[in-house]
Formats: sequence, structure tokens, C-alpha cells
Amino acid sequence: MSFYLFASVFLLVMALMSFYIWHRFLRQLTHGIGRFLVIIPIVLMLGNVFFVVEIVTSVIPDSPLLYMITSSFVGITFMLFVVAVVYDLSVTVSRRVPFDQSRRRTLKVIFDVTILIMAFSYLLRGLTQGVKFPGVNPVNVKIKGFPQNPFKIVQLTDVHVGRTIKRDFIEHIVKQTNRLKPDLVVITGDLVDQHISEIEYDLYPLKDLEAPVYFILGNHEYFHGPGEAITYLQSLGIRTLLNEHVVIGEAGQQFNLIGINDVIGHRTGLYPPDVDAAYTGVDQNLPCIVLAHQPRMISELADYRCDLMLSGHTHGGQIFPFGLLVMTAQPYLAGLYQHTEQQQIFVSRGTGYWGPPLRVLAPSEISQLTIYSS
Repeated sequence: MSFYLFASVFLLVMALMSFYIWHRFLRQLTHGIGRFLVIIPIVLMLGNVFFVVEIVTSVIPDSPLLYMITSSFVGITFMLFVVAVVYDLSVTVSRRVPFDQSRRRTLKVIFDVTILIMAFSYLLRGLTQGVKFPGVNPVNVKIKGFPQNPFKIVQLTDVHVGRTIKRDFIEHIVKQTNRLKPDLVVITGDLVDQHISEIEYDLYPLKDLEAPVYFILGNHEYFHGPGEAITYLQSLGIRTLLNEHVVIGEAGQQFNLIGINDVIGHRTGLYPPDVDAAYTGVDQNLPCIVLAHQPRMISELADYRCDLMLSGHTHGGQIFPFGLLVMTAQPYLAGLYQHTEQQQIFVSRGTGYWGPPLRVLAPSEISQLTIYSS
């Protein structure tokens, strides 16, 4: 029932966006071009409806290309909505500027052409950035008294292996990760976006990672069977931290790695987060690196040592300016932040993408964190 409510609200929002795109942008273009462009919001809305129907019924054959096309309608609708808002605001403001009518008409033609070029460039940028393999994002972090200097961690997060992200993508990020020669690899949730039985083949190359690998649950694992995902990843030699910790390093060079389950576990009743359990037995005289999928979990650690939290979930907004909406739910969007005097948090933009294969001003990344003692 909750999914059908979500689907209804989603389609209503998409319909309102599509109407706004036509009414406040396309219809206003010079020489009545909008009369012919009305087909654009109609096609977008039909695509959005089909996307929701496909999620419910899986009517599309298991084709990454077809799924990428259908999911792109969602992203393109949002991007054109952003263009429409910019256009609408610009036209509204310009009407207050005193110009003679002939000059105003000329300027509007120039402005309309410019906006159309910008809209095309915006969409093209999103499509080309979305399907690219992730680049390496090097980040230097200083932790007071860190016992291993330097220590290299590669963070993979929000890969979303499923309908469009397949084995070739995993093979690529495994090769990239191994080239970086990390001391440790962490996967901070949302690795899977289908039931594990459908993507075992795609995930299998993860066994070739050449450093110790630790995994925590993200919200999407809960949608597709977290228990099965945990069992399969363990068979690949990947250790899952379920509200627990491990001590990394030899005597005299040790730190704590702490994994906390995702906050969505409170809603599902499966694998809920439990900070107290995660810190049970932790020697807080040692540096503590915490893995938590959502950045907002940092607010739960005020009474615990957390020298550095590694998170994902936000995708860096994925499509600018969607990040502004993300930040209403998350305290941090992407990058390294000093949360308190004693606590830092790094939020990755994500290694893959979710939904539409689009990214604007939020490129995907393999995060390479080099920790130095300060």
C-alpha cells in the first residue's frame, strides 16, 4: 500500500512538473513554437507513467538499454523543470525593465535561443556524465595520533548494481581499486539494486579485490533482501559489519572500524541501527573510523569517539540542483567536513547512480582517502 501511495504522489509531482514545463516555458517561446513543442511534456509524462508501471510489473525485457531509456524520462523531466523555472523567473524580471516593444521582441528571440541551447547542453552534460565510469577522488585526512601514517582507504558506495549497472562496471571498479593499492576497502551501502539471486554474476568480480573489504547496509539493501545480500557477500570474502566493530592493525598500530546499520532499519524492523551495540567493547582510546550509509547518522555519535565517518547515500545530489533538496534531509552533501572539533565526516558522491543515468555537477567517484597522523 505504501508503494502505491508513493507511486501516486510521484506521478502527481511529475505531472505538475510537465505542465509547468509547457505552460511557463515551452508555450512562451517566440513565434508560437510551443504549440509544436507540447509533444515534449506529453511524451515525458507518458514515459514517467511507463516507468512506474514497469517497476510494478517488470514488463520490460531485462535490457539495460531499455531500462536506461525509461528511467531517463524522470531525470529529463526534472532537468527541464529546472530550465523552465530559470526561464520563467528571467522573463518575469525582464518585464519590469523598461524597453521599447521592438527592442524587447529582439531580445526575447535572442534569450529564447540562448535558453534552448543551454537546455540542450544541460541535458547532454547529464547524459554523458551519467554513463561514464567513475574517476578517482583523492582526499587527504588528518587524524590526531593515527597509528599508521599514512593509511589508505578506498571507499565504494552507492554502486546500485541492478538493471543497468552490470558485471563490466564491477570489473572496472575492481581493477581501478586494485591499482590504488589500498590498505583497506570499505563499501558503505547501496551496493545492490535487485535481489541478490538476479545479480550474483554481476557482483562476483568483487572477490578479486586485493585488500580486506568491509561492507555495511544501505537503504537499498533493505528493499531487495538484506539477509541474502549479506550471505552472498560473505561468500566472496567480504566482511559485513552489522552494528559491530573490528580492530584493524597489529599491536601498537591499531584503530577501530565501526559499522552501523542504516536508519531505514527502524522502519522495516530488519537490522535496525544500534549505536550502543556497535560501540560495545570498543576501546575509545584508539582512533575510531565509523561506516554509516547516511550522513545524518553523525548526529547520533555525540557521546562516542568518531574521528572520521564515511558515508554515501546523497549521490552529491546527482543532478544539480537536486542537491538542495537532499540537504533538507541530510546535513552534508559531498566532500570532507569538520562536524565538531573532534569529529570529521566524508560523504562520497557515489560510485554508480540510481534511477536515471544522469549526473550534473556531481560526478561519480571511487574515493581514495589517505589518512595521516597529525
